Amino acid sequence: MSVASSRRAVVTLPTDTQIQITREFDAPRHLVYRAWTEPELIRRWWSAERGDVTSIDVDLRVGGRWRYVMTAHGGFEVAFHGEYREIVPDERLVHTEVYEGAPDAPAVTSVTFSEQDGRTLVTMLVQHTSQEHRDMHLNSGMEDGLQDALRLLEEVAAGLE
Repeated sequence: MSVASSRRAVVTLPTDTQIQITREFDAPRHLVYRAWTEPELIRRWWSAERGDVTSIDVDLRVGGRWRYVMTAHGGFEVAFHGEYREIVPDERLVHTEVYEGAPDAPAVTSVTFSEQDGRTLVTMLVQHTSQEHRDMHLNSGMEDGLQDALRLLEEVAAGLE
């Protein structure tokens, strides 16, 4: 199922070390959360059509680890990993996040899922350790990939159930 959506994520900078991303999805939060956390569903949206996902590992428990890997269309590997710090099913996830190409720039990401009238608002707050790391993240081209990944996430979530 394809969803024609004009929704876009809104990226703001609340502080010198934070990136906040909000986006509304036309799907109930339990389905958005499921698409966000189940490996076979993550595989369908995470690469934002910029490569082939080669590995999605999720140990969804506090202290559990996650790792996502893709081979980008340019032939290079892109990998991220982290550890879950807080999990409230269908409501909130907090995890560390390390881009393996810049392992000295870890972040902590909090994701909240709130629902109203069958629609879900996702708010991500990425807390970097420095403004330099935040700016490196921003300047990586992350926003274009993010927009495409979240569009695909909406398609996956809306097609569930």
